[in-house]
Amino acid sequence: MNLAEFKCEAWLNNWERLATYDIAQSTVEAMTVDEILKLDSEAGERLWRDLRHEKLSYGWIEGSPRLKTAISKLYEGVDTDHILASNGATGANFLAILALIEAGDHVIAQYPTYQQLYDWPESLGAEVDYWKVEEEAGWLPSLEALKEMIRPDTKLICLNNAAQPTGAFMERKFLEEVVKLAKSVGAYILCDEVYMPLDDSLDRVAIASLYEKGISTNSMSKTYSVPGLRLGWLASQDDDFINEIRKLRDYTMISTGVLDDALSAFVLEHRDQVLARAKGIIQENLTILKSWVDQESNVSLQAPPEVSLSFVKLETIPPEETEAFAISLLKEKGVLIIPGNRFDMPAYARIGYACEREVLEKGLALLSEHLREYKK
Repeated sequence: MNLAEFKCEAWLNNWERLATYDIAQSTVEAMTVDEILKLDSEAGERLWRDLRHEKLSYGWIEGSPRLKTAISKLYEGVDTDHILASNGATGANFLAILALIEAGDHVIAQYPTYQQLYDWPESLGAEVDYWKVEEEAGWLPSLEALKEMIRPDTKLICLNNAAQPTGAFMERKFLEEVVKLAKSVGAYILCDEVYMPLDDSLDRVAIASLYEKGISTNSMSKTYSVPGLRLGWLASQDDDFINEIRKLRDYTMISTGVLDDALSAFVLEHRDQVLARAKGIIQENLTILKSWVDQESNVSLQAPPEVSLSFVKLETIPPEETEAFAISLLKEKGVLIIPGNRFDMPAYARIGYACEREVLEKGLALLSEHLREYKK
């Protein structure tokens, strides 16, 4: 197997511990254990007391009933028997693609987006066609292009909604058109939904609720603000798919562990409070980011719809120098971004703005300094 380097993750692995001002991460500022327990002080104290006496066994293999019940409330038409816990959304995507794809299968993948969604099926021997996003269309791909790409033997369409690294979001009407095309050839749709926007004006729907062969993956990272709980899940109405995942889980992970399960269930049971916190951080910091862009002539931005990441164009940096600029920014200013070439889009940078306000403000100020000073 020829498995490509995961370019975004490799960048973070190499550089993130050196950053003073990390504005590269795409999660909402992480919650502490204390903050989680204080979502409901009485219930939190009871949970903490129970966990101190919990045996660290494998726990519930597919996810506890409490966890699966909390997850099922995120969907319409998906019951707890059709939800399986995984090691993060990355683990969920890995299993979904492994369950469906064999050498020679035809896959259509939104591109560029989360690299796993196109390079993993390609590594398994699939023929992967890239459904390219278009900046002039708000970083969405063209439905007309999808009509031309889809084939009678198309097995799977891979989506990221909202999308890494742009934050672009496909609303219900757009997804319904994708479903029509997938249904016409019997293709599955896998959609990584970890960046579901918090903008209530958007018509949001999970692909697992919209299509019987839709597969939604998600996790406690990003919007739910606890990436340290390495817990994600798959949700689908399709019996055959879910049963195949059950088999693969036994070969690859067994369970997610009792601590991650219990804390994740607690967070999801207090989802409204968690999302209100996330929304407050995103709205405040997105205002700061937009203001900075308005005042900084060296950059431009198509602002994301209350999603915890953004894709800023570096107007004055030559595309071939994108990574060199990002490295010098870190070494000279202590600011971490992700250069766009790590998403096959040089001349841009991913900025995760849902961090601590002080980190964002200082990081952006130093980024402005470096844009003016670079190679002067």
